[in-house]
Amino acid sequence: MTAVVPPEAVSPDHAAGYRAGRTLPLRVEAVRQLRRRRTLVIGGVLAAMPFVILAAFQIGGTPGRTDRTTFIELATASGLNFATTMLFMGTGFLLVIPVALFCGDTVASEASWSSLRYLLAAPVPRARLLARKLVVGLAFSAAAVVLLPAIGLAVGTAAYGWGDLRLPAGVSLPAGEALPRLAIAVAFVFLSEVVIAALAFWLSTATDAPLGAVGGAVFASIVTGVLDAVTALGDLREWLPAHWQYAWADALQPQLEWGGMLQGVSLSLSYAVVLLALAFRGFARKDVVS
Repeated sequence: MTAVVPPEAVSPDHAAGYRAGRTLPLRVEAVRQLRRRRTLVIGGVLAAMPFVILAAFQIGGTPGRTDRTTFIELATASGLNFATTMLFMGTGFLLVIPVALFCGDTVASEASWSSLRYLLAAPVPRARLLARKLVVGLAFSAAAVVLLPAIGLAVGTAAYGWGDLRLPAGVSLPAGEALPRLAIAVAFVFLSEVVIAALAFWLSTATDAPLGAVGGAVFASIVTGVLDAVTALGDLREWLPAHWQYAWADALQPQLEWGGMLQGVSLSLSYAVVLLALAFRGFARKDVVS
């Protein structure tokens, strides 16, 4: 005689051995994202960029001088200068792309593959699924932000030697002091990009098109950068995340300045909290059919 199993006995809340806290471990999600082709392509592009710039300097010679000295013109002064130049080139667009990709593609891609509903049926609680994907996306974004100047430091040191960091102001920072300052600058760049990550993640939960989520975040970054260049907006520009994106240069001044970086990080994290709240709230009520 076949026993009849009541429905509550097989529900996720009562199934033997089921623990919501054990579903979708971070390690599993990280490995899944690491093996994806777009992760390998982005990592390869960022790792190759310092070599491309080095080759350009070797072919074209020392960067030309202008009336206003910039980090790019001092790129060949030392390995630290070359790493700073890579960070300068990456800020504003190059590093926006991997951040938007890692955080904007993560949920929408599952929906486009029609695998999102199967993850939720595993069952993985919705809030836990989003939290896991967000943490992994931010971790990969941080790795991308660190990778560019780190490879730049290694390549620049091999090509131009280890030395003090020459500044556009005409002074130099000792290498032992400049290295932790550069680390502060890199940390600021990542934190200032958190708002882009949050926007991309929110869009990823609202659409089944990964390109739409990634492209929307990149487009928003471009628009805010354009608006920041409109001086007629006056003090209103201070509410734009793009207004503070180069504030990391304050960390490399003879006297470390925290004001601009603190304002930039505060604005980025404030916007990010609102966007992530929208993402979690909207996804909790979303009818997932893909």
